[in-house]
Amino acid sequence: MSGNKASVSLIAQGTEYELLGSEDGAAFILRSKADFFAAHLQGEDATRFRTDYDAIRLQFPDWKPDQTLAQLWDQGGYSWLAAQEAD
Repeated sequence: MSGNKASVSLIAQGTEYELLGSEDGAAFILRSKADFFAAHLQGEDATRFRTDYDAIRLQFPDWKPDQTLAQLWDQGGYSWLAAQEAD
């Protein structure tokens, strides 16, 4: 992303995780609130994330945001792309 935080909006939010995305779907920020880490996803990573996110939501439509986002964070491997957030 261009660094302009105004260009992203909230997609899903739980008590432990939050997902932000650009309007055009080209970039996402997956945040672990408890750990103060965030994965900034662009390009191929954003495309793969969108596919994974949609697949989990279809497979488990009753899951709450924290369940879906934790699955992506842990099992999806997106935590490996995360960096600690600055204050």
